Amino acid sequence: MIKEMHQAGVHVGRQKSSTDPKMKPFIFGLKSNLQIIDLEKSAEKLSVALDLLRKIAQGGGKIIFVGTKPAARKTVEEAAKRCGQPYVTLRWLGGTLTNFSTISKRINYLKDLERKKETGELKKYTKKEQLTLERKLAELTEQLGGLKNLDKLPDAVFVADVKENEIVVKEAKIKKIPVVGLINTNANPTTIEYPIPANTNAASSIKYLVNKIAEAILSSAAAAEEPEATAAGKKA
Repeated sequence: MIKEMHQAGVHVGRQKSSTDPKMKPFIFGLKSNLQIIDLEKSAEKLSVALDLLRKIAQGGGKIIFVGTKPAARKTVEEAAKRCGQPYVTLRWLGGTLTNFSTISKRINYLKDLERKKETGELKKYTKKEQLTLERKLAELTEQLGGLKNLDKLPDAVFVADVKENEIVVKEAKIKKIPVVGLINTNANPTTIEYPIPANTNAASSIKYLVNKIAEAILSSAAAAEEPEATAAGKKA
């Protein structure tokens, strides 16, 4: 794993001047004024985080994937879809966790608009009303499209960059939801329960770690389904 992480560039941190003092235990050294992350410690933290996510997946829990920076968006969306998990890759709406009842109503409204469009029900409205509803549908899809399968507060949140998504971390803390996150040398690792020291700037680093997380979730979810399938087969 260490070799793969190195090849993906997970070890490359930020400039020395931006180092958060609490990240020092995770720093191996300095090269060309860039902090070098200790990959053995990254691997240890990744292993602990994967154990948590596996347990949640085995229990059928929900994990929100968050990756709002350009280098993370595509990878995070693809991984979340592969796992059947909710995701946010554009702007995080304040209150998504702390005011979930309101967000839930908006998600239901989005689903209702989608249903009306699919069934042709929108055609009963005037052209002006249809245009207004189509615009609203597009707006809600952009804001909440990745959260359509979230019918309750998540069991955990994964963020592709803790520094980039501080508001997500704060909301999760208020709701006592564990956070797994990639954290570069310029961020405070004590702000979340499951920090994974890593390069959060390179797409290759993010992709490697997000895929590891997705693989763990998928394998655990599949393992949880096997006993159910066996039991159903015996009953039949």
